[in-house]
Amino acid sequence: MSTVTDPRAKRKVKNVRTALLPAYDLDAMFERFYHAKSSEGLAIKTLKSYRDNYAFFCRFLDIRKIYRDIRNVTPDVLRDYMSYMLRDKIRFEECGKFAPESSKTAGLSATTVNIRLKPLRTMFRFLKSEGIIEIDPTENVKRATEEEKKIDIMNVEQIRALLNAPDQRTYAGFRDFVLMNVLIDTFARISETLAIKTSQVDFSLGMIFFPAPNTKGKRDNSVPITPNTQRLIKALIKENEDMDSEYLFLANYGEPLTDNHFRHRLQDHVKKARLDIRVHPHLFRHSGATMFLENGGDIRHLAKILNHKDLRIVTRYTHLSDSSIKRQHDQYSPMNDIVGKLNRERKINRL
Repeated sequence: MSTVTDPRAKRKVKNVRTALLPAYDLDAMFERFYHAKSSEGLAIKTLKSYRDNYAFFCRFLDIRKIYRDIRNVTPDVLRDYMSYMLRDKIRFEECGKFAPESSKTAGLSATTVNIRLKPLRTMFRFLKSEGIIEIDPTENVKRATEEEKKIDIMNVEQIRALLNAPDQRTYAGFRDFVLMNVLIDTFARISETLAIKTSQVDFSLGMIFFPAPNTKGKRDNSVPITPNTQRLIKALIKENEDMDSEYLFLANYGEPLTDNHFRHRLQDHVKKARLDIRVHPHLFRHSGATMFLENGGDIRHLAKILNHKDLRIVTRYTHLSDSSIKRQHDQYSPMNDIVGKLNRERKINRL
């Protein structure tokens, strides 16, 4: 009697799709990356940007019907993603009904495209360094070319007008006045400034200490302040005595002042000062750093105050004003040698 061999015998039964194996699952890899960065103590805002920008990329993969498998993420797919954002992506689409229809135009700016791709570059670089993937698909994908736009800064007259706007007879007005002085004097970010506690101010040295957990680069930093700023801070601390809080900048009800609260207050001051430029908290950093250089400050010392290791990054915060460029040109133009110190032709013959 013959024996019939079952063709299925001794063969491995396949119940799970290969594409779904954890070794290639893109979502699983992102979670591994996210938890690694979370364990490094990165700011909540940074971690949120990782998750948000990964979600934007996944939305694109769904539109293109590309399965979330690491092997499907190639340089060509990433370049297609960039082209999609530059040409087809609807601006403010995620805002839904909260954004006016007139603002929902096709195509994101090159700056936004680079910002959305940056977390992906960080993720794939991490996965390669961990030996999880052999090739970083973003390595040879170039950034979108950004247009260099002139960034407005405040001049001395505009800053004076803004500082004169708050009603210093009120607690909130005086607090805003002190806050703007600190922003101008330290070039600090608004989040770092609002996190200042009274114990961080060293009046004997004339310095404010910014601890690593509160700084963007997660590095301790000490920044000098002028005697005038010290005097204002002492007066504000005196005003805060009945608030029972360790923070320097407080709302009227004693809680730490929030970023959004100050931004709304700042716009009121801008209107009162009748300024015709867009003023936001980071503009104090741009303006202060620029004025520091224009007054003869050294770029290496500025980098230390701004808490940047890379001098190339410092140049993004410094935008020489037209008046400064004009003064330099008047002083060093070769025409001074050609036509004389009075910058006019010499009169030799009578008319």
